[in-house]
Amino acid sequence: MSRQYTLQRPPRSTSIHINYAAELNEQQLAAVTASPGPLLVIAGAGSGKTRTLTYRVAYLLENGIDPRNILLLTFTNKAARQMLDRVANLLPVDASGIWGGTFHSIGNRMLRRHGSALGYSSGFTIMDREDQKDLINTVIANAGIDPKEIRFPKGDVLAEIFSFVVNTETPMEELLAEKFPYFLPLLEQIKDVHARYQKKKKATNSMDFDDLLEKTLSMLQQKEEITTVYRRQFQFILVDEYQDTNKIQADLIDTLGCDHRNVMVVGDDAQSIYSWRGANFKNILEFPKRYPDAQVFKIEMNYRSVPEILEVANAAIAANEKQFRKNLAPTRESNAVRPAVVALNDGSEQAQFVAQRILELRDEDVDLGEIAVLYRAHYHAIELQLELSRRGIPYQITSGVRFFEQAHIKDVTSFVRFVANPRDEVAFKRMVKLLPGIGNRNGENLWNAWEKLAVAGIGDPGSEATSGPAGVTDPGYSFGEHLLAMNVSAKSRKSWTQLTHTLDEIAPGGQPNPPSEMITSVVEAIYDDYAKMNFTNYELRREDLNQLAAFARQFKDVHEFLSQLALISNVDAEAAPNQSADKEAVNLSTVHQAKGLEFHTVFVIWLTDGMFPSSRSLDARDALEEERRLFYVAITRARDELYLTYPHMRLSGGYGDVFQRPSRFLKEIPNQLVEDWQVRRE
Repeated sequence: MSRQYTLQRPPRSTSIHINYAAELNEQQLAAVTASPGPLLVIAGAGSGKTRTLTYRVAYLLENGIDPRNILLLTFTNKAARQMLDRVANLLPVDASGIWGGTFHSIGNRMLRRHGSALGYSSGFTIMDREDQKDLINTVIANAGIDPKEIRFPKGDVLAEIFSFVVNTETPMEELLAEKFPYFLPLLEQIKDVHARYQKKKKATNSMDFDDLLEKTLSMLQQKEEITTVYRRQFQFILVDEYQDTNKIQADLIDTLGCDHRNVMVVGDDAQSIYSWRGANFKNILEFPKRYPDAQVFKIEMNYRSVPEILEVANAAIAANEKQFRKNLAPTRESNAVRPAVVALNDGSEQAQFVAQRILELRDEDVDLGEIAVLYRAHYHAIELQLELSRRGIPYQITSGVRFFEQAHIKDVTSFVRFVANPRDEVAFKRMVKLLPGIGNRNGENLWNAWEKLAVAGIGDPGSEATSGPAGVTDPGYSFGEHLLAMNVSAKSRKSWTQLTHTLDEIAPGGQPNPPSEMITSVVEAIYDDYAKMNFTNYELRREDLNQLAAFARQFKDVHEFLSQLALISNVDAEAAPNQSADKEAVNLSTVHQAKGLEFHTVFVIWLTDGMFPSSRSLDARDALEEERRLFYVAITRARDELYLTYPHMRLSGGYGDVFQRPSRFLKEIPNQLVEDWQVRRE
């Protein structure tokens, strides 16, 4: 018969170094000093979430909890280090024993110790995305699939699909139907590649980033002796940004914490905006269901924004049904300036308003770096980038590369550049290398063959050999006639023929159509299929291309269109060194990329139904509620001034000017909380 023996906790220190009541507000204090057990802390925007977590860790240590018994999970290792550094500054104790870091880093640490239980040695390799892509492409080749014969997704796209399957714990067929419906006919082949990929990783003692979560959870679910060790060790688990966790991360927390149940999760349901990358809103919303005895704390004192902005933020989120209701309360005094709602005629006038107001703010001594323009999607900033460039206002894109420098934009415009100037070597090579089976070497050979035709006066529709009187292009000229005569591999012949038809369609008789029509034709005939196979965010890129076609409607002449693009790029290139020197530049960003940041002044643009909220969300309540949370995040980035703008009209690629309804989110804000600005031209 075994005997139970209990280790007593070391005697507590009688000296408390921190005056918690003096350091924290009443709401923060309640959460920090809560009794053991499951805790849900709803921390509103700008309410001191990090401070609350940091002081909770300090409180546990001061109450005799061994650092080795604390697990702190964050979304960046930097965040974990900063919190632990703050704890070290608060207390004269060695807190190095705390396990702190991202879910992936903690998973890696466990697997290095115990991976042999799953058949991995402790020296396993962690593949980055490039390694993962290469291994998947190797598996595709070994499976007998030739992506040049059938339109099969590239390694990058498959890596994204496999990642979603792991992180959301969704069956492959269900995931494809929801996110990649155009790949459903390839379901069995994709499942076969996935199975082969798993075996290949095992055989090469390699893991990808998602394995650090999936294998850790599998190990804890299958190996009871290992699970028991960690459940005993982690007596207190604290989780930051809990609203951003996915299904597998929530399962990891629940698995590790099920014995002691001292799980403290901190987050803001109103800032849950990442479902598109696998975050599960239900994790935070249903925490009290999974832990019926959980204590729920709300931290609503906001240290960031003036009262007028907080009133708008509270009103903006109120319509959401699925939420923990809270009311952000100001600690700052009023500045007597209500947020502005500004209606403009079109996107161009909206850009002019924002640019002019930015210059006025600079004259009012607001640093350009303290100004942000936020939008729902990257393409919303096209007109604004053009206007800022024209006025010499430096800006930086927080949400990625500048619109016209993106790969898919340059790919499609290469067709336009080539028909406008058939001697453009860069455009020709970029265009042909989009076709299956044509790489750098083939592209060079094809260009050499085309260049000989142009020199001979055959390939160039503007040459004397093909021009009529006064240099007018021969209406019988055909790009296809000359291109089809060139030597192309059998694998590329079908797509090459499609290319020649498309070039003749967008430039009949060698005479380019209006640029907007050319862009639409290229996308529909060639580029749409290419984008599906090569880009994980195909839908967003397709939206960009639709907007490029709409933007191009301003230009009837192809040379004017291309000149304008070149001027924007050159102005931006010249501005870049100056920006790095003084770093004073306006911030342009999607709302997703701006989460966690704050600015003196924020402009939220394109607040029209179909743009913000996005058209894809209008018919689904859950999607619309996430869009409303995104709007709330945008508003709460502003400290002092907020401008909400919308154009009445917008250009469309194929339907002329389209009338825009103001965003339904604007209508949900009571009129007395905002100031209506009437904009007129001199």
